Amino acid sequence: MASLRDLRFRMKAVGQTLQVTGAMNLISTSKLRKGRQVLVDTEPFFNRIQKSMCDILAGAGEVQSQFLDTAYRRSRANPAKRKRSAILVITSDKGLAGGYNAAIFREVNRMCCESPQTVLILAGVIGYRYFIHSPHLILENFSFRSRLPLMDDAREIAEYIISQYSWGMFDDVRIVYTHMYSPIKLLPTIKQLLPLSEEKLQEEIAGFGEKKRVSLHFEYMPSEEAVFDALVPMYVKGVIYGCLVEAYTSEQSARMTAMDEACKNAREMLDAIRLHYNRIRQAGITQEMTEIISGSAALE
Repeated sequence: MASLRDLRFRMKAVGQTLQVTGAMNLISTSKLRKGRQVLVDTEPFFNRIQKSMCDILAGAGEVQSQFLDTAYRRSRANPAKRKRSAILVITSDKGLAGGYNAAIFREVNRMCCESPQTVLILAGVIGYRYFIHSPHLILENFSFRSRLPLMDDAREIAEYIISQYSWGMFDDVRIVYTHMYSPIKLLPTIKQLLPLSEEKLQEEIAGFGEKKRVSLHFEYMPSEEAVFDALVPMYVKGVIYGCLVEAYTSEQSARMTAMDEACKNAREMLDAIRLHYNRIRQAGITQEMTEIISGSAALE
């Protein structure tokens, strides 16, 4: 049976844990609100870039670019060479977020099993700690020190991906991140980054609740290809930044939920220990009173 001293120590430890989890819950709530606001403020700018790319593809005929799906396949198709894919995996830099990272790991492992010729580009310390012990090839790792992603972070990743893609290091690039459909529904999401196709761009625009872009005739200087190739890095940077911020808000939502459950469990544990402590203390007092009464009766 535990002594009163041990129970007091347990209550103190659980109380300190409750203070920590409560503080982390409040911090995650504040970060979640800030991340969602940043995403809402920057989303219209990148949606405009995406619409401009659709206008170029729809109104200028067939644009020849290495970043397009059809042109890329015609210029680089090689039956003797197996297709190599790259996956940008966005995870967190800290734990204590429930199953946030585990869901990403399962999705990436499934994709790597379906396509053995796959390399990983990691964004997040937790992802690096996991995949460093896996048989998958890690091409590069980025870390943001558990803060809200900045545009410079997205630019660094985008420049690296575009340079490696242009050199032929891989044939297509996908992003795996966590999308927050609601505070209680966080699901891993796969987004095709490169190569681009008009059909997929139109589908994404339709997802915004807007009508399909029709053929619009513009005059591009110096050419459609030059304007399109200039917009691709901005588009890639915008998509990566949006995914980083979305993953950041999902992480804070998952951590907020996990800390809320931790606070609930800590309170239940504290109540159980306190009840046990009071029972033992009351039993000790009763025993002492019984011994005093018995001794007094014996003296009489």
